[in-house]
Amino acid sequence: MTKQTKATEFLTASGVSFSVHDYEYAPGGGLIGMQAAQSIGADPGCVLKTLVVEVDRKTPVCLVVPADHKVNFKKVAALFDGRNARMMSPEKSAELTGFRSGGTSPFGQAHQLPVIVSADAMACPHVYINAGDQGLVVRIAPADAQKAVAARVADISAAPAPVEPIKN
Repeated sequence: MTKQTKATEFLTASGVSFSVHDYEYAPGGGLIGMQAAQSIGADPGCVLKTLVVEVDRKTPVCLVVPADHKVNFKKVAALFDGRNARMMSPEKSAELTGFRSGGTSPFGQAHQLPVIVSADAMACPHVYINAGDQGLVVRIAPADAQKAVAARVADISAAPAPVEPIKN
């Protein structure tokens, strides 16, 4: 039996095809999205982290970005005609979305926030996105994920810089 969450119930009700996968959640172990990618054996560029930000301290927005990318907060703010964007506190995010930190999903939020999906994620044949609980993701086609929440696709992230080999 697959674990049901508000996110998986939302996707099921939306008629979206997906599968559920769990991974070892270690909150003190660093970047959760990178942990998930390693645990499920997926490309970190196709494992997406879900972040909740505020534009100009008044507009909440849900971002869905590859785990190995950084967010360009200036680009996010510009999408909402704002000056800046910053991470929302975990407490405020949980109050708005209904999901605790480490388990935030763009699907099935208590108060559906506008969702922006990184354009980089759309090139993946399928992506892994948090399924509404810590240690749980859904595997879904990026176009289906985007359509399910009427997400806007935009260039909001930057790929990590290539690692330079150490020279002796």
